[in-house]
Amino acid sequence: MTEATIRATEITATDPAPRGTVRRQLRRRGAVALGLLAAVLAVPLLPLDSLSVDPAGRGMPPSAAMPFGTDLLGRDVFARTLSALAVSAQVGLAAAVISTAIALALALAATFSALMDRIVGVLTELALGLPHFVLVLMVAYAAGGGMTGVILGVALTHWPRLSRVLRHEAQTVAAADYVRISRALGRSRGWIARHHMAPHLLPQLVAGFVLIFPHAILHEAGLSFIGLGIEPHLPSIGVMLADSLRGLTAGHWWVALFPGLALVLLALAFETFGEALRRAADPREGVA
Repeated sequence: MTEATIRATEITATDPAPRGTVRRQLRRRGAVALGLLAAVLAVPLLPLDSLSVDPAGRGMPPSAAMPFGTDLLGRDVFARTLSALAVSAQVGLAAAVISTAIALALALAATFSALMDRIVGVLTELALGLPHFVLVLMVAYAAGGGMTGVILGVALTHWPRLSRVLRHEAQTVAAADYVRISRALGRSRGWIARHHMAPHLLPQLVAGFVLIFPHAILHEAGLSFIGLGIEPHLPSIGVMLADSLRGLTAGHWWVALFPGLALVLLALAFETFGEALRRAADPREGVA
């Protein structure tokens, strides 16, 4: 058996997904997720009058002119759904950025000393041990609700899992010989973080950010549904679903189905993309 054949056999045995397959699936899923996000964020630039009330067109079923029908106030459900997804995407992006930054800062701080590592470990396990959505509710309520409350509530509760992953990876890098040599040469912690830590943490950081995003928009919808999220006068999937309860009793199924389905599809696209990134960052796993 030739060396090339042995090498190919080893790669097949240890890598469930060939690298070319990984890249193709990442490109495909990434294109879908980022395309949806770009389209959603561009909604405010479109001439949509999603908040206008038309008493004469209340409760109209889906049609060619109104593909998602109208709600109990005669508002176009399709236009309101697009506007609500844009708000959800903005909240999700802001919360994911803050949460990722917190996770990265704590992971790097854990490498400074054994004491800091224990402190970060205790904070992470404590946050993971608390009921998740209850903690989101408490933070959002303490922040006064609204968009700011939702962003803080999600951002301050979604960092623990990512922080634990980054902390483990940062400790592995900190124990490497080349990092010890850099320290012996007098390199600062900032220099080591930029040149040694960042390249190794970047794949997990990006995957964690993408995975936090769908959780953020779903929690935003949940908080808005119970009245602690986006202000009622703004388009929000949670607000639309709360308002749809009266329409469902009157047989207006479309006022709940289409907004909920749009939110699930957006979250699912980023969930699958983030999972593909996570698996690609782990050489022991393939991409499903």
